[in-house]
Amino acid sequence: MTGNYMDMFSLKGKTALVTGANTGLGQGICLAYAQAGANVVGVARRSCRETAEKIEAVSGHFTEVIADLSDLSVIPRIAAEANAAYGRVDILVNNAGIIKRCDAVDVTIEDWDSVIEVNQRMVFFLCQAFAKGWIQDNKGGKIINIASMLSFQGGIRVPSYAASKSAVMGLTRALANEWSKYNINVNAIAPGYMATNNTANLRSDEQREEEILSRIPAGRWGTPEDIAGAAIFLASEASSYINGFTLAVDGGWLAR
Repeated sequence: MTGNYMDMFSLKGKTALVTGANTGLGQGICLAYAQAGANVVGVARRSCRETAEKIEAVSGHFTEVIADLSDLSVIPRIAAEANAAYGRVDILVNNAGIIKRCDAVDVTIEDWDSVIEVNQRMVFFLCQAFAKGWIQDNKGGKIINIASMLSFQGGIRVPSYAASKSAVMGLTRALANEWSKYNINVNAIAPGYMATNNTANLRSDEQREEEILSRIPAGRWGTPEDIAGAAIFLASEASSYINGFTLAVDGGWLAR
């Protein structure tokens, strides 16, 4: 390559679609992409006004799409509204997810299915929907799935979440095997223990919080800002020869 290597990390002129964009990691990724130069389409069940305000404050461009990601029938509308906003979507981030904590012996079919629907089925069919277009126009694209520490481990009292996030890592590999030849990079980020809505119950349990922090070499909970660099890297040309990999952003949790 000639020129400035930092240009490889720029997302200028790209459009990124991020699910679960109204709060937490999704909001952090949206803001990071806007600061890297991308137009951002945020998908969420509720208003993304706070995300929009943060992006407007850095002179970025943001459009929200309100959709219930437990319903696969919304996919064509999501794609249509995203394409109408800025033209072609270049980057897809499957961040939205739900978790239901319960002893395994007490999990209901309804609760199991609700987690799998959002965390696994929606992820695959969103990937499929955008990949079809990218293969057809032969311009490639970037898919970043948000996995979890429970893509590597079993966890406690979250069997449906562990199953779905293990599936996300396997799916990331499987799709990379098929789509890398079309210049579609499929990778994942596995956040460690982050200070988000999903971990509010853990952080409010003094004993459980102490147990978790004692195992994190960095000695603290992660933040949405900690995900930003990895998210930009995997969405940029700097990662053009990285395929099917799940990058842990965990403060050293897996190394312990």
